[in-house]
Amino acid sequence: MAEQIRQRLAGALAPSELEVLDEGHKHAGHANAGKGHFHVRIVSAAFAGVSPLKRHRMVYEALQGLMDNGIHALSIDAGVPRG
Repeated sequence: MAEQIRQRLAGALAPSELEVLDEGHKHAGHANAGKGHFHVRIVSAAFAGVSPLKRHRMVYEALQGLMDNGIHALSIDAGVPRG
């Protein structure tokens, strides 16, 4: 699943930095324990001039279809390139 997330985000947002972490191990005892919990850190020029809320929407749009099929929870850190 992490690789699918990487591929979707790379294709849609052409990030200069992209990190996808499977955090399922942090959710033992929760609903869907160990499955589908991810953290994404993404830096993309596509986010320039875009509010943090819209950046998150762009990430969710790129992951459409996976949110109901494999991703239970997703935390996002979305930024623009520095310099």
